[in-house]
Order: sequence, then C-alpha cells, then structure tokens
Amino acid sequence: MLHQDHNKNALRGVTAMGLATVDANGRFIEARYLKIGLDDVDQTLTERVDENDLSQFLGRSVFGITRYDDRRDVHIIPIQTTIRDLQEQSVSLCDVYLRLHLLSSRVATPGQVNLAGVLDFFVNVAWTSLGPCLPERVEGLRHNAWLDGREVTIGGVWPFPRMTDYVVPCGVKIMNSENVRLGAYLANGTNVLGGGFCNTGSSTLGATAVEGRLSLGVTVGEGSHIGGGASLMGTTSGGGKQIVNIGRNCLVGANAGVGISLGDNCIVEAGCYVTAGLPVHLADGRIVKASDLAGKSDLLFRRDAFRGIVEAVPSPGWSGLNMKLHQ
Repeated sequence: MLHQDHNKNALRGVTAMGLATVDANGRFIEARYLKIGLDDVDQTLTERVDENDLSQFLGRSVFGITRYDDRRDVHIIPIQTTIRDLQEQSVSLCDVYLRLHLLSSRVATPGQVNLAGVLDFFVNVAWTSLGPCLPERVEGLRHNAWLDGREVTIGGVWPFPRMTDYVVPCGVKIMNSENVRLGAYLANGTNVLGGGFCNTGSSTLGATAVEGRLSLGVTVGEGSHIGGGASLMGTTSGGGKQIVNIGRNCLVGANAGVGISLGDNCIVEAGCYVTAGLPVHLADGRIVKASDLAGKSDLLFRRDAFRGIVEAVPSPGWSGLNMKLHQ
C-alpha cells in the first residue's frame, strides 16, 4: 500500500530486500535492492534474512547466492531493509542505499526522500571489475587476478557507485555512465552528454540536456539546457544552504555558473558566474544582489565587458531543446 500525506505527497513506509556486501569486520560497504514494496512499517532497520525469505519475496529462486568471496575478502548476504518514514534521517548505510535506489529508479521523487546526513555513513569503496571491495584489498585482488590470467580495472574509489550498475531508468540517455552517481533522479527525456555530471541527490524534472555539472541538491526543470562546463552549486563540502533550482526552459551557457535559483525562461550568458552576493545592475538603474533575483523568471544575466559589470535584463528567449534528441 502506498501511504501518502496529501499535504506533502510524501511516501512513508518502505520495505526492500536485496544483497549486501560485508567486509571481514562485519561492516556493510554497499547494498543493492532487488525488489521494493511500499507499505506501512513501524521501524527502520536492516537485518539479515535467509535465501528462502529472499526467494519468496522475489518470486524466484536465489538459492546459492549467499557466499564468501575470498578474492575481495567480503561476504555477500541477503538483507531486508525497512524505513518507517523517508522524511526521517538515515540510520545506516543500507538505509542510505535504499533511499538512493528509490530516487534513481523514480519510485520516489527528490522531495519525498530526506538525504540529510547521508555522508555520516561514508565508506570509501573501490569499485572494481570483480565487484566492490575496500581500497586496501585492491593490490591483493589485482595480484590474485593476474595469477589467474585476468585483469582488474578500477572504475573509481568513492562512497557511492555509478547509477547504471544498480538502476537504468527508462527514457534516459547517458553518454558517460561514470558521470552519473546512484541517487541522481533523472526524469524521462533527460540527456546527459559526455561532459555532463549528475551527482547523488541532483535531479531533472523532464526533458533536459546536461553538459555541465549538477551538484547534490540541484534541480533542473523541463526544457532546460545546462551547457558544457557549466556548474550549478550544491550544498556539499561545507557550502551554503541555499538550494539551487533551475526553472523550465532555461539556458545556462557554456562555462557559466549559477549559485541562485532561476525562474522559468531564464538565460545565463556563457562564462558568466552568478553567485548569491554578486552585484547585478538592472535595466531601471538599480543595483541589487543576485540573491534578490532568485526564482524570478524571464531574465538574461550577461556581462558588460566595457563597464565590467553583470546585468539582468529581460530575456529575449532562446530556441529551446531539439526534442528529437529527447524522445
């Protein structure tokens, strides 16, 4: 049953089963969920289950899936994770992984999942071609693989994996899967081009083109294009608390940057970086902080190279996305 708060349209209880990778000390280092159920539950926890429980939940046999991988020195075990309320903060690494899975599979929308504090469960993982392991195990893993005539490649050393190893949402094009992290919410029609990067906790809300960087907490509206090398400021690494939302049908030019929310039909000129405290000159002669214009629609932010200032003037609009590429 889907339990919703009609005011917040919030998901509440979630139950999921899947597999977890556990290191030699019994610490969870990653979890992948094979089936999710939306139901009222009275507690948030992760517990080990047996293969029979997992088989019944999935409706297919997984007997023999529990194992010890001596190459990586990890155990693969079946688990069940329940979350009482997705608006509450995470309590474990498996809890975090379930939230990220819900977002990338579009079972939940960004506003329905609280990601505050997820970095508290930070575990640095080496994502190898033979599976995830702790970074200190990589050399031994590589050596043993060589003895077997195999090569080991390392896709990254980072807490959260690339999304496509866990979830491939329908209607999305991703040119470089390394640049999209699990926990990104990509709406149908999203195109992530070669240089585009979508971090955990970023989201798109419709057909969009992403050639720049979407940081944690950033949302891009339908019909918008984030140009090559452009950067949308997030809320990680001790940065500000302002959430950057880009409205519908906006264009953020190549190598531009945005640290405020934009309304609909806005343009940020290529190479122009709009931070919250930037002095912006208006058409009526007033000078305001860029933050005073946050969320306003139909604006063009541009530089006046002769006067060395940034202006915000009425936007002339732009031609919009080539929708043939987003079908």
